[in-house]
Amino acid sequence: MGSRFISIHGGWWASRFLLRILFSKNRYGPRGQALESKAKQVQAIAYMRTSSAANVGEDKDSSKRQLAAIETYAKRAGIEIVGSYYDAAVKGGGDPIERRDGFAAMLKRIEGNGVRTIIVETANRFARDLMVQEVGFRMLQARGIGVIAADSPTAFLDDTPTANLIRQVLGAVSEFEKAMIVAKLRGARERKRKTGVKVEGRKSIGETRPEVVEAARKLARATPKGGKPSLRDVSAGLAAAGYLTGRGTPFAPTAVANMLARGA
Repeated sequence: MGSRFISIHGGWWASRFLLRILFSKNRYGPRGQALESKAKQVQAIAYMRTSSAANVGEDKDSSKRQLAAIETYAKRAGIEIVGSYYDAAVKGGGDPIERRDGFAAMLKRIEGNGVRTIIVETANRFARDLMVQEVGFRMLQARGIGVIAADSPTAFLDDTPTANLIRQVLGAVSEFEKAMIVAKLRGARERKRKTGVKVEGRKSIGETRPEVVEAARKLARATPKGGKPSLRDVSAGLAAAGYLTGRGTPFAPTAVANMLARGA
């Protein structure tokens, strides 16, 4: 879970310091300044949540406090806040985070504007319940979205026994679900196979072009003066009738043999 929550530390500041040196006006002049101005700033969306309806309203400061903490952190880290979303009177445990109206609206916007970072005041604003946190994070991670807790960006990098247990359980559940899907598909294939239905491999020409097989059978049953037609004779007859391979060439004798021997 090393990438679970983004940590803005010395590496970030060292990179910014290096950029200042590389694009310094003294070293590179106006062109360096232009390049520096084009350097894309990291963008993020602020997310706030208040559990109790008692803390919701114009005279309450919960959402204002959260946004202020997020903006302060973002400014210090050189991150641009391009939007904010708020779930009022929403409990932080139980239901999946994507069922929250504000969070769902935020995900919809993120999917359309390319922002890949969410900042919350604290981890429990994301979710109080650790299981909900882990499941929610996995969902975001699958979409390429990172989460930062403004009060302590490294807090969730620490592997606690409880967090490790939940991750192991989630991993086991995921593997179990995959195994069940594989077993169900295998069972379905076996049932179809018993009925004589082809369930695997590339479709035969009899399935994709039954008219070719029928024409080959008729040609093979023909009895000209020279005797029974050879496989090459059948192939030539098919070509004369306009039946060719997908590449526009006559069928090989082995292909004709398969049509006749197995009924394609």
